[in-house]
Amino acid sequence: MKKILITGANSYIGTSFEKYLNRWPEEFQIDTIDLIDGSWREKSFSGYDVVYHVAGIAHSDNGKITEEKAKLYYSVNTDLAVETAKKAKADGVKQFIFMSSAIVYGESAPIGKNKCITKDTPVGAANAYGDSKVQAEKGILPLNDDTFKVVILRPPMIYGPGSKGNYPILAKIATKLPLFPVVNNCRSMLFIDNLLEFIRLMVVNEEQGIFWPQNAEYANTTDLVVLIAQAHGKKICRVKGFTWALKLLSHCTGLVNKAFGSLNYDRSLSEYRENYCKVSLQDSIRITEGKV
Repeated sequence: MKKILITGANSYIGTSFEKYLNRWPEEFQIDTIDLIDGSWREKSFSGYDVVYHVAGIAHSDNGKITEEKAKLYYSVNTDLAVETAKKAKADGVKQFIFMSSAIVYGESAPIGKNKCITKDTPVGAANAYGDSKVQAEKGILPLNDDTFKVVILRPPMIYGPGSKGNYPILAKIATKLPLFPVVNNCRSMLFIDNLLEFIRLMVVNEEQGIFWPQNAEYANTTDLVVLIAQAHGKKICRVKGFTWALKLLSHCTGLVNKAFGSLNYDRSLSEYRENYCKVSLQDSIRITEGKV
């Protein structure tokens, strides 16, 4: 039996992973710990096979941030992550899984441009949040050795029932608007259950290294909104000719390129020896919208 400690009590991904592993009660024992105060430092991690670190400050900014917010990103997403990894190693934990992000490669490409990340694409964060993840990776990866296996996950946008971020915004639009602009972009996305299966495989196979999990299919924002509308029995008319307006609007808010820009992983980056994409894009939308 694998004993797993999840850092980040009540986090979306951590809670989802705990529920997911309940399907195999004889294979996994799960505990969670909150890192909000310093009391966690007094708890021994000894006896755990895996520490899955999901504690962190989520990215919710679309422009300049205050110096205080930047410091918070580095304090929580970098310093706390590295300290937790060092404690896990010192206490004899065998594997440390860190939730990084595709944001380490910078922002999405502007509308009309492509951004496909390959094995040769250098890391290059565009903001304090992204750099806080980069610096955490730099602090954690050197801890990797034969007795302490480090896994770095760089997922694209994660979505699923109850998720936050850009997906709920698109879902709201899909259920309200009768029209939606046609934009030819390409996005990598990751349904929560596909992520959870990937993490399970990381644990079972005792992996180490950097990984880039994503859905089996790329997503297009226009098609995605249409799929969401269809899940609710609604029809949306695709309207061409609005790309120029979106380009103009992108200079006013970063939300436009986040939603309509391109950012995808090359397929080869996400290949794994076992299938972790158990749910298709279309089915994942129906599940997320509570229609299954």
